[in-house]
Amino acid sequence: MADIARVVKVGSRKSQLALIQTNVIVEELKKLSPNTSFEIVSMSTIGDNILEKPLPKIGEKSVFTKELEVALANKSVDFVVHSLKDLPSTLPPGMLIGAVFRRDSPYDVVVFHPKHKGSSLASLPKGSVIGTSSLRRSAQLKRAFPHLIIEDVRGNLNTRLNKLDAGDKYDALILAAAGMDRMGWAERIEQVLGRDECLYAVGQGALAVEVNLDDKQTIELVSKLIDGDTSICCAAERNFLRTLEGGCSVPIGITSSLDGNQLTITGAVFSLDGTECLMETVTGTLPDPSIQDGSCPHAVLTQSSIYVPTGMRDTLVTAEKLGEKLARALIARGAEEVLRKAREEKDLAQQ
Repeated sequence: MADIARVVKVGSRKSQLALIQTNVIVEELKKLSPNTSFEIVSMSTIGDNILEKPLPKIGEKSVFTKELEVALANKSVDFVVHSLKDLPSTLPPGMLIGAVFRRDSPYDVVVFHPKHKGSSLASLPKGSVIGTSSLRRSAQLKRAFPHLIIEDVRGNLNTRLNKLDAGDKYDALILAAAGMDRMGWAERIEQVLGRDECLYAVGQGALAVEVNLDDKQTIELVSKLIDGDTSICCAAERNFLRTLEGGCSVPIGITSSLDGNQLTITGAVFSLDGTECLMETVTGTLPDPSIQDGSCPHAVLTQSSIYVPTGMRDTLVTAEKLGEKLARALIARGAEEVLRKAREEKDLAQQ
């Protein structure tokens, strides 16, 4: 009698981009586990359903993940796929990141209205309107390009681009390079924002697979997707964010790079209007990972909630400590006060 193939249920948001990202993970797992079948279960989240309010005014940390995590908790799906930047730095009890998949470009990019084709943000006329739903992007754009007006824009990627092309409100949008690439729209990108213009979000460009801690079978399955370098950088970034307690909904930016065993991280906090900026850079040497052949036990990294082979644990713990060191350096310079003011201003705007 032939073995019955296991059917793994995969949770995803309903947006076209989310489904493309989920299919990237599923197709990779099909190659690695050909005897496993997959069923995608799509659902809408708070962030998908409430489009009339700017994201900061919704007042919910997990605007794009809560419903998916409810489905995971009640075992109606076996794992869920997220953009890692959407995941809060602390996960619900009993859940963890079973795999951080290889990272695509983490940078933010500019897509211009057709009438501004060939432009740059610096060359746009004074008073041009730039659309973004991110406080992080808004604060940095106000700082780097004070001649521009930053306005909120909501909706999935298709909706936002339609608003840009079909209307006359927005002169350009700021979007994630990875999302544009995954949608097959890279040709619309006319400007990539570097670290001097816009630090990116923690985990941006990476996909995360969230699982239940007690589901060893699914953990073993998705662990085949782990990308070591991406996991190291994202562990440091997530612990940086976690140390800046309460900072996930106010302007915080980061960049990280791994050169051999040298990890360099730059992080910054901003006031909502971009006039205040505290920035620091730290560099550290990481121990070599000791990955063994064959099946390898796993260890939970409690700070960044990332599950990795035991042989990588010391490397990621060191990276996490470097992320914490970066946050502590900013706190010593007054980061908590900058973030407190930003939260108060944001809360006032929600009323």
